[in-house]
Amino acid sequence: MADSQQDTALHFLDYWRVIKSRKEIVMAVTLLIVITGVAVTFMQPKKYSSTVRILVREDSMDVDVFERQMIQGYNPFFLRTQERILKSTPLLYAVIDNLNLQAVWGQQYNDDKSPITKEDALATLSSSIKIEQDRDTSLINISVTQEDRELAARIANEMAAVYREQRLDVKRSELRRAIEVLDNEVQKQQEKVDQAESELERIRQEVGVSFLGQGFRADKVRLQQLEADRIASRVDMLVRKARLNQLESLEGTELMNASSYVVMDQSIASIRQQLIDTEVALKLMLENMGVNHPDVKRLQAGVDELKKKLNESLVGLKIGLNADYEVAKAKFDALEAELQAAKHSDIEDEKKKFLPFDRAERNVIIQRDILNALRARITQQGIEVEVPRTPVEVVEPAEPANKPSSPLVMLNILLSIFLGFGAGIGLAYFIEYLDTSVRTVDDVEQFLGLPVLGVIPQKIRPLIHEGPESPHGEPYRVLRTNMQFSNKGIHGGAFAVISGGVGEGKSTTLFNLAYTCAQLGYKTIVVDSDLRRPVQHSILSMSNRIGLTNVLMKDSTLEECVKPTIVPNLSFLPSGRLPRSMMGIIDSQRMRELVKDLKSRYDYVFFDSPPIIGITDASILASEVDGVLLVVQYRKYPRVISSRAKRMVENVGGKLLGVVLNNINIMRDDYYYYYHASYTQYNPDGQEKVPAKTIAASADGKDSLF
Repeated sequence: MADSQQDTALHFLDYWRVIKSRKEIVMAVTLLIVITGVAVTFMQPKKYSSTVRILVREDSMDVDVFERQMIQGYNPFFLRTQERILKSTPLLYAVIDNLNLQAVWGQQYNDDKSPITKEDALATLSSSIKIEQDRDTSLINISVTQEDRELAARIANEMAAVYREQRLDVKRSELRRAIEVLDNEVQKQQEKVDQAESELERIRQEVGVSFLGQGFRADKVRLQQLEADRIASRVDMLVRKARLNQLESLEGTELMNASSYVVMDQSIASIRQQLIDTEVALKLMLENMGVNHPDVKRLQAGVDELKKKLNESLVGLKIGLNADYEVAKAKFDALEAELQAAKHSDIEDEKKKFLPFDRAERNVIIQRDILNALRARITQQGIEVEVPRTPVEVVEPAEPANKPSSPLVMLNILLSIFLGFGAGIGLAYFIEYLDTSVRTVDDVEQFLGLPVLGVIPQKIRPLIHEGPESPHGEPYRVLRTNMQFSNKGIHGGAFAVISGGVGEGKSTTLFNLAYTCAQLGYKTIVVDSDLRRPVQHSILSMSNRIGLTNVLMKDSTLEECVKPTIVPNLSFLPSGRLPRSMMGIIDSQRMRELVKDLKSRYDYVFFDSPPIIGITDASILASEVDGVLLVVQYRKYPRVISSRAKRMVENVGGKLLGVVLNNINIMRDDYYYYYHASYTQYNPDGQEKVPAKTIAASADGKDSLF
């Protein structure tokens, strides 16, 4: 887990190194974009934004005229649809015409003050409006941005007004169209009613149906009358029968007493009253007189006569009641027979005559109901047209803005800064991606497969000019120590310092390395074997009139050409006079003998070589010395140059000890800052301090800096 976290940290650190190493590009691009953004911001005209807030409802009447209106469910697409309508071309054209925006903007934008075209006005208006819905509400905000603050407010309020009128006009137009359609349907329905009534009258005359008024048919009235008469006759018959049965069940005094109540006959009631009065008079007389008294006998004879007359009347009453019952029964039977015949006749007529008539009559009723419903609907629609509606309500009218809404100076500057940094960093990474030069120690190990023996900072001069106490000598002391470990711990030997291309710093690296060895007490000689562009004599401020070329051509001896320097233990073999043709001057045999001779005289022999690519001298030197140092300048040549130089050394049998990564900007690339800090740790008494992990890594033949 710890290793994974460390790898991630190094990964992000690599990104930071890229930005830091190319900070000039990042800052230049950022500055350019910021300047451009600020310039564009201040060049833009000031614009003002005004907003009108409206409440948008679905269409409904303000007052429920006929019945309570149905509350419609929530429509999630309603407000979105209204937003699109607010941006529609007809609405915007109406705003343009109402405010005469063609002339207004023509005065503002055209040099000749002529009105702009309607299409241009539409494009200008469309680009200046913004429609937004307040979240979770039925409110819509209409924002208009213009250079003229008053015009922005007028346009916003006019858009709300036009939208409101359009909503009302649309609903009124719908209602009027509905009324027109209903009028046409009423006319058509009236024709259908007329046709149905004509058909009904034709059928009525054809089947002979008659009416008694108010739509009652004669046959139906006759049946109803017969049924009523039959019921009345039956009731009368049953009453008479009950009366007869009641009188027949009574005898004697009971019959006499009940007869006057059962049958309201005045004669019987009179006889009964006379009988009662006579009996009372007889009873009173018997109290004072005897039975044989003439008055008593007379009253008794009257009582007997009245009883006889009453009995005769009762017998006649029974006979009369029986006769009445028989008459009533006969009447009922006759009515029953006549009713049954009438019903049978009506059924037959219903099948043949009245069924088509009833159908035609029902059709007339249906058509009249439809006609009445259409007329009622027309009346309702006409009233709804006049009922006030408020589908759009201005909640907050637009007011002229006091502050400009654009350009937003601070926002634009901040955006320019962020955009500049983003573009600069992107360009830095793009250039880094295109850069195939050697940039890190990992690049050397990955592409060359060689250890890095030394990391040389930027702007290091020859140490002879800086003095023995220069802190810049530490990288070369580390380099000399790493060379020793790479050479299996053997002190001394002949070494060549080469490079793949020109100007990678091999001559300065070689001299400072030789200077360090001499400073440590080793007998050291610098051989300027770069016969194309010798520079070592310039560093030492010495003449190169005679030197290596004279020795190789055997014009002079080695003792005559080697010169001491002002640096203790350091000798110098100049390049010598450069002949016009150097073909064959440096060959393997001569160099082998020279290397052998110099190694017998000095502890360290350093050959300054020309670039190995394109020149054979470096290949010959590489094949004869004990070790070769490949100098690679940081971020200069593509990696393929150094890789090719390595292969050329290996092809001639040379021993590559490692790579010297040169000219690194320590202060810019903190990847190497740690090593720069380590280099400064130097003991003034001349003893070098090399970190233990550096020595251990070098002994393994790996990167000496780890």
